Amino acid sequence: MRLPRQGKAPSARARAVHLLGNWLVFGLCYPLSHTIAARLPAQHSVALPLDAAVPFWPWMIVPYASSSLFFVLVFLLVRSAEELRVASRRMLLATVTAALVFAVYPARFTSARPALDNPFLAAAYGFLDIVDQPYNQLPSLHVAYCLLFWLALRPLAGGWRRLALAAWLMLVAASTLFTWQHHAADVLGGLALGAAVAWLVRPGATRRSTVAFYYTIAAGITLHAGWFVLGSWLALYAAACLLLVALAYARRDARFLRKDGGRHALAAWLLYWPYLAGYLLTWALVRYRERGRAAFIELAPGLFVGRRLSAAEARRLPEGCSVIDLSPELPEAAALRGACYHHAPLLDLHAPRPSQVRAVLALLAEQHRPGRAVFLHCAMGYSRSRFIARLYARKNHRWLSRSTS
Repeated sequence: MRLPRQGKAPSARARAVHLLGNWLVFGLCYPLSHTIAARLPAQHSVALPLDAAVPFWPWMIVPYASSSLFFVLVFLLVRSAEELRVASRRMLLATVTAALVFAVYPARFTSARPALDNPFLAAAYGFLDIVDQPYNQLPSLHVAYCLLFWLALRPLAGGWRRLALAAWLMLVAASTLFTWQHHAADVLGGLALGAAVAWLVRPGATRRSTVAFYYTIAAGITLHAGWFVLGSWLALYAAACLLLVALAYARRDARFLRKDGGRHALAAWLLYWPYLAGYLLTWALVRYRERGRAAFIELAPGLFVGRRLSAAEARRLPEGCSVIDLSPELPEAAALRGACYHHAPLLDLHAPRPSQVRAVLALLAEQHRPGRAVFLHCAMGYSRSRFIARLYARKNHRWLSRSTS
């Protein structure tokens, strides 16, 4: 029996973005783990005595290879946007976590496969040896993925179809042993990884943790590629910075950068330099891309809304204009750090708390009085300032209408 559809169906673009993102992360992290292991003089082995009794069944390459098909089907078949987010994040987290384990504890399969007489199977195993060298062992990503595939696709099938799905995915997991790609300990590690990821990424909570999750993934990728592969101390520093940002977003702490008077303290720069520098670079690119557009607009008489301004742009504001700065990530232009400057930080790309919205609206109402100009801005002028301005305009519709007539 099929379950009823829950939630809005994801768009084709959303499916493609999540699929492409997962393939890119896998395509980066998995081969890099091979690179790390291959250059070491020796690799670990997790073979147990019982592994010597596992036979080699060449035909098992068929279910083993079908994992790639399931990798795609998950993103094409899940029915709601929330199911898509959950499946995507679980697989991303499994990929990056496994890659970090491979880097810390590189293990190698200990036995060589026998020669094959069947040319088709021989060609299939030859291709497998090219894309999947015998290093990334514990935990088995194949097995972790099988559990995640099952959790994502189970609601789509009922009755005998669900039994067939479960049987095939168990066959895929077993194929890791009978193709002599993994040992028994790798399979158990893959099950543990899949279960842990499923427990950590739960349905219903993906919207609240979006930014924190992706900063965590970025930290893992930076650590894996930058530190373990390149040996860069700057990458280690950047990964730690990204984790701190992820923690701040998880705690919904809009004041984590301790911006005061429009400037960041030295301690904030020492801890968050890669993050702050990234925002400054992004702001500079946005200024260049939109160089033909106004940096701010007058939404209503005396109410200006836009992005963080340069020194020259700041001089275009009315004299004595109050400034409400919603951006904790960028220092304020020196010309605007006067007595009329107010900092009301809101996290970027993250829904603010109702109490934060009320506080900003109250501040805006206090500053925006007849005859007094206010400049409300965030970092790029796309989301936070426009969101607050829309709420303020809706709440003060009658007064704004009279003032514009």
